[in-house]
Amino acid sequence: MSVSNRYQGLLIATVVVSLLSPSTLQAEKNKYVLAIGIDGMRTDALDVAKTPNIDKLIENGSVSSTAQILGTRYRKNDTISGPGWTSFLTGVWADRHGVHDNDFKGHKIDQFPHFFSLLKQQFPEYKTASYVDWHPIDRFIVSGADIRVAYKASGADGYAIYDQRIATQVSKALARNDVRTTMVYFGAVDETGHKYGFHPANPQYVQSIETVDRHVGTLMSAIGSRSSYDSEDWLILISSDHGGQGTGHGGGHDTPTVRHVYLIVSGNAAKKGRFEMPVYIVDLPVTALVHLGVTLQPKWRLDGRAVGLK
Repeated sequence: MSVSNRYQGLLIATVVVSLLSPSTLQAEKNKYVLAIGIDGMRTDALDVAKTPNIDKLIENGSVSSTAQILGTRYRKNDTISGPGWTSFLTGVWADRHGVHDNDFKGHKIDQFPHFFSLLKQQFPEYKTASYVDWHPIDRFIVSGADIRVAYKASGADGYAIYDQRIATQVSKALARNDVRTTMVYFGAVDETGHKYGFHPANPQYVQSIETVDRHVGTLMSAIGSRSSYDSEDWLILISSDHGGQGTGHGGGHDTPTVRHVYLIVSGNAAKKGRFEMPVYIVDLPVTALVHLGVTLQPKWRLDGRAVGLK
């Protein structure tokens, strides 16, 4: 080949590469999701806590500190964990999933299932994993998971122990397993709030958030250590089921420190900056599904929508 022909070939290749936008190149990568639920994390307490790992995720994504745990259509469920985590994981409000408190009586989760089940309908080969230490999540909500790890923790100290155990287990799994979506729940922040009070001036409560941030850092390090990481497109989602006021959070329908939570959508596929429109916890599972390439079905009657994606 002559020098001129080689130059022409190089020029054509350069033009082709330049026409591929970052989003096109990103679309060629395998999609993964890590969804992190931090129970009872009040927004202003996260603001004052030293959380370098969560801060880094916020810098690399879309964020709101006024995400809503209740919808505009329905607000009759209590502002506690049962309905909160069911909405977080199913993408619908309590009038549909039927969970109004922590006893789960009359629930309709079989009709409005965990987003893992919706993912499996389109991609049955995708592996999923759930790690929790508030056992009702595993007992009532989790479905379709290939890996299920659940502990029955009790008290602030008990949850702190199991949160640490979960972080260690998940980090090992993330480093070596090909699981497309992983849901991780940490419960010690909520239990610490119940024991000492949900308030940014409370050192024990703030310290519990900082401990969870270290767990988040452990998980992110595990993801970054994967041998296939450069060919993967990870989306990290973080939110909560409620905040807190005093030593509780029930009946917090009109209490901003209870009904406002953080929603973080982070990764190369995420837009950067503050959300300009209202966002809700039901948006989290829908965002996960869309990132993973799932075509949303009208029959699912999802209340959430995909948010924060490019």
